[in-house]
Amino acid sequence: MLTLLQSLFVDQPFLSRSTYSILFSLLGVVYIIGLFVPLMDNDSAHHANIALRMYLTGDYVNLVDHGKDYLDKPHLHFWLAALSYNIFGVTTFAYKFPSFLFTIIGTYSTYRLGSSLYTKEIGKLAALITASAFAYILANNDVRMDAILTASIVFATWQLVDWVKNKKLINALGGALGLALGFCTKGHIAVVVPAVSIFFYILYLKDWKAFFHPHLLIIIAAFFVIISPVVYCYYLQYDLHPEKVVRGKSGRSGVQFILWKQSIERFEGDSFGAEAKNDYLFFFHSFLWAFAPWSILAFVAFFSRLKNFITRKNEWLTIGTFATILILISISGFKLPHYLNILFPIAGVMTAAYLVQHSADRSLLKKVLVLQAVVSILCLLAAGVLNAWAFPPKSILMILGFLIMLVAVVYLLRKNSNRLQQILISSVVSSALIFYLLNANFYPQLLTYQVGNELAFDTKGKVDAKNVYFWPGIYSSSYNYYTSELRKEYTDSVKNNRPLWIFIDENHLPELKAKGFNVLESYEHVDYEITRLSLKFINPARRKEVTGKGLLVRVQ
Repeated sequence: MLTLLQSLFVDQPFLSRSTYSILFSLLGVVYIIGLFVPLMDNDSAHHANIALRMYLTGDYVNLVDHGKDYLDKPHLHFWLAALSYNIFGVTTFAYKFPSFLFTIIGTYSTYRLGSSLYTKEIGKLAALITASAFAYILANNDVRMDAILTASIVFATWQLVDWVKNKKLINALGGALGLALGFCTKGHIAVVVPAVSIFFYILYLKDWKAFFHPHLLIIIAAFFVIISPVVYCYYLQYDLHPEKVVRGKSGRSGVQFILWKQSIERFEGDSFGAEAKNDYLFFFHSFLWAFAPWSILAFVAFFSRLKNFITRKNEWLTIGTFATILILISISGFKLPHYLNILFPIAGVMTAAYLVQHSADRSLLKKVLVLQAVVSILCLLAAGVLNAWAFPPKSILMILGFLIMLVAVVYLLRKNSNRLQQILISSVVSSALIFYLLNANFYPQLLTYQVGNELAFDTKGKVDAKNVYFWPGIYSSSYNYYTSELRKEYTDSVKNNRPLWIFIDENHLPELKAKGFNVLESYEHVDYEITRLSLKFINPARRKEVTGKGLLVRVQ
């Protein structure tokens, strides 16, 4: 059946090798620029500091966040970051580099998955579509676990698809590796997605014997062997220390949490992403921007396949996985937009196959071209206004780079004249242009309103971070990271036998003075919670209304 399906998709190149090279190069430039944009305080700098503690202390067993045990996520992301620090030092690039490498692996795995399900050309298009999706690019700037998790999932899915087709042991072991790496990054979701994919794939092929193949035991055994270091670390950190109190509870079993309870807690939404708990369409409308500029086309591809599901006209892996996971996470209690990234490779393959399947339908392609042109132009206009109004470009080099990219666009569109080529090129290039503006201009200027990194840069060589204490209730992961010094909270027991610096904000400054401190010297910088943009902040004329100040003061 699979051979018959693949024969319906002629493996002819829709884009030339040089066009692919130019498009991937444009995206590569955007990704690389993002590797040097400073870390954002909420998750990126926060996670970077957990790895920083590993690097500074040599303790790679315990996950500790600002002096407290960190239970939420497994070790792999932090281990990779700490390893990168050992190679490159404690820098922005060092923290983001492992995710960038996994993104390359994930993009290649998307190509191989599309090739296995259909043809090499569909694999290439799927990789191109996925690599140009907004949130896929963003995951390499605002770096959390998502790039590593997504790559592990699609790698596991590709390997398991090849195992079902060929029953080779190497693919079984590859599948186990992908499942384990994903689990060691973010838990059970990394196992659920490939498992659902392979379930639908086997159902479609009617390969019932695959459910009872002895290789499955090898996959399970290899999976548990690979995840054993993480499970053991949880045992050492929690099971041997039942007295530890985490989220108001003592007697926690780390092994039980990572092997079972983590998924239950996330599904219930008691501790994670509960703000949108009752918004059951949250992931549907979030997908519209997260997978842009391809999101509407992906939904069209999905519903087109849904209509033909019973007739088995198309493979079931992509549609089954997309529907099942989207429904599953929509009824769960945890809801955050970046959780959608795990579906991007599947959506990329599904969208690429839809385009190729209808490549001879001139009327449909004309409509799709109009759709993608409208989406691309609207997104470009939004990015242009955001940059020109909120943070006008100041760098001549940045503007020159943008003009060079525009020249590349004109060259590509003139060289590739048919509608399918124009759909692909215009969509990919619009994404590259948008994130070029964001990574080269918007985010660097936005990060100047994050007080932690700015005070770290301003006081480098002037203030010894070992003498800096944080006022109770004040946190700045970016300051800790860019000074390579773990957070120390000020208490009355701190001895003032050396220069004493306190990190504080303007709202708490009266408390400090009320305790009788004299401010001898100070550095200050404007501050805003940049991950929660508001219209007042975006508007330069009203920005001061919503910004505050952070200070680093030497006191006596």
